[in-house]
Amino acid sequence: QVQLVESGGGLVQAGGSLRLSCTASRRTFMTYVMGWFRQVPGKEREFVAAINWNGDNIYYADSVKGRFTISRDNVKSTVFLQMNSLKPEDTAVYYCAANPTSVVEIRRQAYNDWGQGTQVTVSA
Repeated sequence: QVQLVESGGGLVQAGGSLRLSCTASRRTFMTYVMGWFRQVPGKEREFVAAINWNGDNIYYADSVKGRFTISRDNVKSTVFLQMNSLKPEDTAVYYCAANPTSVVEIRRQAYNDWGQGTQVTVSA
């Protein structure tokens, strides 16, 4: 099991940027596929982005392609989500998650460990 702690959320105006970070507790972080998901009240948690161990396999949801960038620093056991050109519809609680396999997945069920979430609010 790996413990994940997100940070970097906040309130930003439309068109602005935020950078989320997620730090993992385990030194085996490098073996995990890492993902970002988001959730708004009353809706299911949805996939945002995922990255494999060395960053050469990355998936994005269509809704964030070209605006969000996922990256990772295996030395610091941290995964990042750079969010640019933010829109009000990006408002959600953002969660990072760890997938112990080597397969980059967009399904929530593939991820075993989750952070507590960080709120992102984009005002119009």
